[in-house]
Amino acid sequence: MADTNFYLNIGRASEITDKKERRFYRALEILPAALSWLTLFLVLLLSWLLPVWMAIFIIAFDVYWLFKTIFLSLHMRAAFNKMKINLKKNWLEELKRVEAGSEILAGAKWQDIYHLVILPMYKESLEVARASFSSLMKINYPPDKLIVVLAIEESGGEAALKTAEEIEREFGDKFFKFLITVHPANIAGEIAGKGSNDGWAIKEAKNKIIDPLKIPYERIIVSCFDVDTVVHLDFFGCLTFHYLKSEKPLRSSFQPIPLFTNNIWRAPAFARVFAFSTTFWQMIQQSRPERLITFSSQSIGFKPLADIGFWQTNVVSEDSRIFWQCLLHFDGDWRTVPLYFPVYMDANVAETFWQTLKNQYKQIQRWAYGVENNPYFLYGFAKNKKISRSKKWRLGFVMVESAHSLATNSLIIFLLGWLPTFVGRGRFSETLLSYNLPSVTRWIMTLAMVGLVFTTILAINLLPPKPPYYGRFKYAWMVLQWLLLPINMIIFGAIPALDAQTRLARGKYMGFWNTPKSR
Repeated sequence: MADTNFYLNIGRASEITDKKERRFYRALEILPAALSWLTLFLVLLLSWLLPVWMAIFIIAFDVYWLFKTIFLSLHMRAAFNKMKINLKKNWLEELKRVEAGSEILAGAKWQDIYHLVILPMYKESLEVARASFSSLMKINYPPDKLIVVLAIEESGGEAALKTAEEIEREFGDKFFKFLITVHPANIAGEIAGKGSNDGWAIKEAKNKIIDPLKIPYERIIVSCFDVDTVVHLDFFGCLTFHYLKSEKPLRSSFQPIPLFTNNIWRAPAFARVFAFSTTFWQMIQQSRPERLITFSSQSIGFKPLADIGFWQTNVVSEDSRIFWQCLLHFDGDWRTVPLYFPVYMDANVAETFWQTLKNQYKQIQRWAYGVENNPYFLYGFAKNKKISRSKKWRLGFVMVESAHSLATNSLIIFLLGWLPTFVGRGRFSETLLSYNLPSVTRWIMTLAMVGLVFTTILAINLLPPKPPYYGRFKYAWMVLQWLLLPINMIIFGAIPALDAQTRLARGKYMGFWNTPKSR
């Protein structure tokens, strides 16, 4: 192919014209599901053929899981403590200490940093959008440095347009610039969703505001939020500080911690468990920045975004894809900077319990479909010879192992641990090992579940004030809900992950599913 960087914009194998290259990419799409299903098949087969060895493996795996739980709990606690410290800081005072040595400012002041905030919206209610804009009104940062874009979808219909017009009437004159963009439906080569909407919105902002005003790209930080995102009043001060203090601000993404607590009191128990579990996982990843990939609401400099041509419009998981786009484009010179600072978002709540159940599954399925990034960056690693081998192997292993663990670990731990006892051949069922296997695995898992005590305490600390119409007994449910964690890990973890990986392997590519917001 004439364009040696053609791989930077691939969305799926079917877009590659060269047959050999398409087959290679297709094999990479099949790989995640192949590894997951092969693992589960081997657990079943070897439990029948080699029950003694599988029993030993399962005990060893459970011990590994116990120590991993302890290890991750320590990371979570460290991140939580850092977040508490950051929430108490005066970030405007902190900014005064870094502006003198910042390459970005080059003699200017921190007040010359602009924030472009993009809020993509589909059919969310006025109540949801208004809460987000109200939070922007309260920030402890100069409002004349805020460019706010409400990016609606043409497919959202008249209701979305009316909501945008009402938001403009209430908030349009409160910022330096306010812009409503309408992303056209059915653009050839695009997948309708957040990524294509973001891409349209930022180009509109560039052409209508940034370029006409000749604002230096290096002095603009882009924050792409879901429309339900409520920002803390010190968020932009914290973000600006990390942007100016970062060793390579134009080669970095900036990741806050998502707290899904806006409507947490209304959410069913299983939705609350998943919401907090997602938050805790992001906390853990903040403590391991070498593994931190962008997720959901995030920030990035305008300059590198413009350099790569903004978000891909032909993928579902744009929030993590942007990390890999930048990593490949800049030859491996890219990282995600943890902010240890929260943004507040909605837990999954629908009008009925069963609809919430369905929506929760579909949301996790879409998040798990982020595995579409694995063939993208693995293919890119094969093509880009400038990225070091050590970085390729490290990141490749971390991401492949993460997808595999999500789809298999909870099934092995909670469902398949007793298999050798039930299906093992020969006289294994008469051995002492067979008799004690259930007790040993149960004992190890009980020890591992002790970590739930710390998790529960953390979750209670992150709760917003209890609405007055809930009684005190509601707090008891907030504690008891964690008994659902094993079920959640299977129904809202392994199964949707296997589903998403299998769809990718079969070439049944998913589109973007927008999670309904309800308060």
